[in-house]
Amino acid sequence: MIREDLRNVAIIAHVDHGKTTLVDEMLKQSGTFRDNQEVEERVMDSNDIERERGITILAKNTSIKYKDVKINIIDTPGHADFGGEVERVLKMVNGVILLVDAAEGPMPQTRFVLQKALELGHKIIVVINKIDRPDARLNEVGDEVLELLMDLDANDEQLDSPILYCSGRDGTASPDPNVPGKDLIPLLDEILSYIPAPEADDTGEMQYLVSAIDYNDYVGRIAIGRVERGVIKVNQEVTVGDYHATKKEYRGKIVTIYQIEGLNRVPCESARAGDIVCISGLENITIGDTICSFGNFEPIPFVKISEPTVEMTFSVNDSPFAGREGKYVTSRQLRDRLFKELLKDVSLRVNETDSTDSFRVAGRGEMHLSILIETMRREGYELAVSTPRVLYKEIDGKLCEPIERLVIDVPENCVGAVMEKLGARKGELSQMTPVGSRMRIEFLIPSRGLFGYRSEFLTDTKGEGIMSSVFSDYQPHKGEIERRSSGSLVAFETGEAVTYGLYNAQERGELFIGAGTQVYEGMVVGASPKSDDLVVNVCKKKHLTNTRASGSDDALRLIPPRILSLEDCLEFLADDELLEVTPKSMRIRKRTLSNPMRAKERAKM
Repeated sequence: MIREDLRNVAIIAHVDHGKTTLVDEMLKQSGTFRDNQEVEERVMDSNDIERERGITILAKNTSIKYKDVKINIIDTPGHADFGGEVERVLKMVNGVILLVDAAEGPMPQTRFVLQKALELGHKIIVVINKIDRPDARLNEVGDEVLELLMDLDANDEQLDSPILYCSGRDGTASPDPNVPGKDLIPLLDEILSYIPAPEADDTGEMQYLVSAIDYNDYVGRIAIGRVERGVIKVNQEVTVGDYHATKKEYRGKIVTIYQIEGLNRVPCESARAGDIVCISGLENITIGDTICSFGNFEPIPFVKISEPTVEMTFSVNDSPFAGREGKYVTSRQLRDRLFKELLKDVSLRVNETDSTDSFRVAGRGEMHLSILIETMRREGYELAVSTPRVLYKEIDGKLCEPIERLVIDVPENCVGAVMEKLGARKGELSQMTPVGSRMRIEFLIPSRGLFGYRSEFLTDTKGEGIMSSVFSDYQPHKGEIERRSSGSLVAFETGEAVTYGLYNAQERGELFIGAGTQVYEGMVVGASPKSDDLVVNVCKKKHLTNTRASGSDDALRLIPPRILSLEDCLEFLADDELLEVTPKSMRIRKRTLSNPMRAKERAKM
């Protein structure tokens, strides 16, 4: 049976191409909100960090009603580090809307998510968005999308995908690039006519695949997924297990079922095959599990999630200032929080180490792990993290490392500086194309070659460059790469930084702290232009005498310090340093805090 009253569709695109803004307009134009309702921008980005950074981190479900058809829409993340979210949710839908920026064209993440959709055989509606940009290249971008589809071995039907020209901000869509649209009706009509309705077998035994997990303190874990067959009912006895039989099947009971209506979850008594619903009541449910009628367990194959490529060590904060600002500071609390994150994030791996105080946490990239650190510090956790390291693999007896496909978009006069830096980081040029007055350059570069590069890149391109990367494959080890050319300015003693001490220290390098900051011995207070670390006394006060000399009592002028963000701190970290993260501050410190001890360790090396 075909469910003509339902469509399930995901919106996929590269980061910042306008997915969430387009969903906003679809919700408004379908009458989801009251006429006088105040609606904030990017209403789907409900998380504080998503709002601040302007990116989507978690895939979100919503639905709209159009011509008596319910359209379930899934807004997916565009950043490569959250690709695991996209891979999972594609199992819930029958088609995708591929969004491409009218000026930038297809970018690395566009290729990655489109490839996953093509592998599942989904139908694709191509939407060229932001057509109101002054530098829009509508026809060229249309050709680039077609080339990408051919490159990814799309079938004939996928190559004939319809193309629409949209402005997500203005809420318009048009099938003709030369005729501007008035509203999103052409897009909604295209979804109804082109995206296939789910095939539903209401009479068979119930089968439900879990594609995402939410957590609520009141009801525990909430499974989000699609009913593949039959009818699921409240209070139904079920069997739960997974396709790979990694855990024992167990019996459970459905306590509540929620349909997704607009932005709300509405309780209901039952759901039919094809419906995307949330269910609660099953304690140990995880992503990839199959829920079946009791006694009729038939697992559904689940997509293999790509392996993590970057690892960091999360450990208990043992600095002299430990426990002053955080609520959760013990190893048990840290362990519980990390393992709780595994319930929602399938791309993450957490392993215990020989020490009870530290854990190895592996993810899809620096951004993936930094979002976790930022979330934890906002929840009141204190922890120390190490430098990011790549995960090596042995393939056919050779040591191999992860390689990223890096695409950069820079002004023509910056190309030389960028290519010189990437060459030193073992980047291999694979493509170079002019785009208007700018150059788009594609490199294959080891993942570790990108650590600490973003801030250098923005300096070299005077803030005008755009860079984005996505995991490509594993290749033989490329040899040594110099991580950082500068050293650190390290505090000599514990105390409060004063203007006189900072004034003398700023001649040695760039400072990260201002007057009045509490410091401890071994804490990094700035960057030295030389490769060696320098110990500076920022707590040093001026000796007072009763003699006055002309000129020596003038006000000391301090250069404003460079305030580092979390990403900047992770990029700056050297191998012998840790980042102390608390709810109120971030401090870079040496692993060995005592300056004489560090000098002895260096002498032995």
